Amino acid sequence: MDPLQRPLMSDRVTVNGTVTPLALLADGRLWWSEGIQRCLSVEKDVLSFVTSGPYIKIKSLVETRDGCCSTGAPTKLARNDVVFMPSSEESHRLWCQKLSEFVDSLGRPKRLFVFVNPFGGKKSATKIFDEQVKPLFEDAQIEITVQETKHQLHAKNVTRSLDITKYDGIVCVSGDGILVEVVNGLLQREDWETAIKIPLGVVPAGTGNGMAKSLLDSVGDPCEVANAVHAIIRGNKRPLDVATIIQGEIRFFSILMLAWGLVADIDIESEKYRWMGSARLDFYGLCRLLKLRQYIGCVSFVPAPGYEAFGEPTIYPGKPTTSKGSNSDQSEAEEANRQRPCYLGPEINLENLNWRVINGPFISVWLHNVPWGAEDTMAAPDAKFSDGYLDLIMIKNCPTLPLLSMMSELNTGGHVKSPYVTYLKVKAFSLLPGPRTKDQEKEGIIDVDGEVLARGKGTYKSEEKTLMVYDKLQIAVDQGLATLFTPI
Repeated sequence: MDPLQRPLMSDRVTVNGTVTPLALLADGRLWWSEGIQRCLSVEKDVLSFVTSGPYIKIKSLVETRDGCCSTGAPTKLARNDVVFMPSSEESHRLWCQKLSEFVDSLGRPKRLFVFVNPFGGKKSATKIFDEQVKPLFEDAQIEITVQETKHQLHAKNVTRSLDITKYDGIVCVSGDGILVEVVNGLLQREDWETAIKIPLGVVPAGTGNGMAKSLLDSVGDPCEVANAVHAIIRGNKRPLDVATIIQGEIRFFSILMLAWGLVADIDIESEKYRWMGSARLDFYGLCRLLKLRQYIGCVSFVPAPGYEAFGEPTIYPGKPTTSKGSNSDQSEAEEANRQRPCYLGPEINLENLNWRVINGPFISVWLHNVPWGAEDTMAAPDAKFSDGYLDLIMIKNCPTLPLLSMMSELNTGGHVKSPYVTYLKVKAFSLLPGPRTKDQEKEGIIDVDGEVLARGKGTYKSEEKTLMVYDKLQIAVDQGLATLFTPI
């Protein structure tokens, strides 16, 4: 007999009034019969078990199919309880012991700190948490501490002082913004080397949900709340690259993307049409395509192996310094200087690397750490979570019709195959952003992880303060610095 199919426990039990053999195999499968053979994987399907008198209830989350005909129908995860009565009190005790031992051996989280962002996306995160997330954590017997975020940077500030020894992970029921805040908070702690190792989970409840989509799509799962929570409960982990963006003494830690040009303009300027809902991005995207902007600027980078032919050789562009500007939040910058983050970025000697350069003008420059920027935007189909590189997607000269066609393929990643797109992987990157080619009194927006990092003059809401100014910035990647809960 295959050792994995050796029974750890077997018994004749009663299920729904029917006496049937039930076995827990060494590979973690529960087998029984209710007229037909039934099977549950303790590792994959079982959330927990509870006892009530002589009965044992197995709480599980299993795949089901919509519709009366299962063929071709999409699968969904649904809660399902299986109740059985062992043949004796001794058998009942042994079942509880064996099930407990097997579940405990899986290393699942037992205590989680959960951020819920009630303001993100469709402002439905609180409802999603109450109706979908909390019941699953309760079924899995996970103790949770919940914190609703009250304002921007609240999650970052809480994370900086959180006693992480009390928790097995931090979960964000939100879009990508709260996850980014948590990473920045962890890396601004004195104990950052320990803190950044705490596993992070994300449940899609925001506008973009790029990280949740990237994680779930990597195993072919839909970007659904139940799938995301299931991944957290199972406790599997994977490393995640973290990019450090530097301008002078100011640092920002990015895990998703940076955009400058067309993509940033659409993402940020379309907010004026927020009343249109998700259609605002398509509408404003078309507006920007019909009145296309190009930006003067310069991109320098250290290519990954195999991408050395892109650009022209150049010297290290130099460390960016902070320029004083009216749209720079100097008070925040000064505070960051006083309370320097204990993590200062990857220890890389950038001066001795083989830098290359591409000069503008540019229609769009996009850097990505993971494949999906949003649930419908596969920005960088070749991006990996922890390969130590960022994927750089650039568009320079491109006629309107090919550009329109290209943008329509963002949901499949097909845009990177366009001859008008330059797509490569980089270890380090420097951006020197400039003004628009046709109106040099106006500049652009630098968008990082869905938030404005810098606004140039003449841009949408240019009077608002930003962490950095519209000037040179530098990015380097630290491979696998953070840790994510992952479906596998």
